[in-house]
Amino acid sequence: MKTGWLGAFAASALLAAGYAQADADLAKKNNCIACHQVETKVVGPALKDVAAKYADKDDAVTYLAGKIKSGSSGAWGQIPMPPNVNVSDVDAKALAEWILTLK
Repeated sequence: MKTGWLGAFAASALLAAGYAQADADLAKKNNCIACHQVETKVVGPALKDVAAKYADKDDAVTYLAGKIKSGSSGAWGQIPMPPNVNVSDVDAKALAEWILTLK
């Protein structure tokens, strides 16, 4: 069965939506959502603001994955982000990649 460009577009949109949902679930699983939301600042910055800040950084995925794992202080105000030692390297990279799509 031929689906044409519209069918291909719809399929790719569904895949993209599924990918984003899988990473949102990963953020929930790793307790990122306790301090971060996509659109609004909670304890930490909104994830879309993180994406915007680091969008032009050449090594943004590696940089953010490192911050996810080791924590951070001073980049977003007085409240430090504690290290997330239970987040695997693979999950940290996937979360960083997902965050960068949110801009």
